[in-house]
Amino acid sequence: MERWFANRRISKVLEMADRQMTLAIYTVIELEKAINAAQNSDKAKAIASFNKLSGIEHEIDELRRIVFEELTRGSLLSKDREDIMHLVKTLDQMADHVKDASRAVILLLEAEVPKEMWKQCAEIAKELVVGATTLRKAIEQLGTAPVKAMELAKKIDKIEGKVDEKYLTSKAMLLKHSAETDAATIMILNDLIEEMEHVADACDDTADYVRILTFTREAP
Repeated sequence: MERWFANRRISKVLEMADRQMTLAIYTVIELEKAINAAQNSDKAKAIASFNKLSGIEHEIDELRRIVFEELTRGSLLSKDREDIMHLVKTLDQMADHVKDASRAVILLLEAEVPKEMWKQCAEIAKELVVGATTLRKAIEQLGTAPVKAMELAKKIDKIEGKVDEKYLTSKAMLLKHSAETDAATIMILNDLIEEMEHVADACDDTADYVRILTFTREAP
């Protein structure tokens, strides 16, 4: 009976962790929608995406707390427990950065933002969606196809490299537009760019961990 309860708890934890992964991707998608809406001067749509994203991020927080509580009660091996906790914590941090980026978008709805800057931010957001989606696929393959998981994790490295390049271009654009754009707007734009870079970093950090797990899972 004790083993039955332990197995049920493990299954519940993995279900919640999987749900959190899905939600983390949704936050990135909503950020892209908010930026695209802002680029098209559609304030209502941008705010709607922000509100949806905020609700998703709150659910991710709750799932993280519940997963951690369940892990303390379960009978998972110490290494497996650490693996799940690391993934859950990193995904939670990624969602936090997404929300902070979306807050900057909302503040910028009332500002005069150069169209070139919105376009650049939209391009970064598009790469973030690709990165988050690829990460999800890598994690899904971890247990059954570690070689495929490794390949997908390497793709995330390339995506993160693209974001880094766009990040540097965005910084140069801030300097270019600093003369005709007020300081507060430049500051918030900088915050937006920084937070999106943090999202890419969190995604890449998780991909690094996936690569480590492919080795440990294949080890005899």
